[in-house]
Amino acid sequence: MISTDYITNTQTRRKIYGIIGALITLIVPFFLMLDNHNDHLETDQSFCPFKMLTGFPCPGCGITKSLVYFYQGDLYKSISYHVLGPFVIAFCVVTVLVLTLELITKREYFTGLLYNRRLAYGLAIFLGVYHFIRLIFFVKNNSFDDILHQSIWF
Repeated sequence: MISTDYITNTQTRRKIYGIIGALITLIVPFFLMLDNHNDHLETDQSFCPFKMLTGFPCPGCGITKSLVYFYQGDLYKSISYHVLGPFVIAFCVVTVLVLTLELITKREYFTGLLYNRRLAYGLAIFLGVYHFIRLIFFVKNNSFDDILHQSIWF
């Protein structure tokens, strides 16, 4: 039988990992923004392994650039890279605040919302449809040679 101390310690560790992950998600694009002289991120090779191998963007491609341009105050460019970029920032800030509050008060908030299957399926369907539409525009706006140039194979 699993003791309640083990469960509490595991939950505490997961909350700490969640806070660390959310902070890293917020901090890395901030430092990239500080080093984005002359908008070099516009033309730099993507860090995405999927895009590097195939030349095609993955569902998450553009999130980092979206966060960078959000930090720079360019909401239009942020959304043009990935529509969910500003929502990622909001989600990470709320995650840090709520998990920190949970660690301090030793109470659970939003657990029902965070582990809601319907919400997860809804977000997955939204991301799938959004990615499919992005792929259509990507193929329409890029030639086969352009797509190869975006991969490591050319």
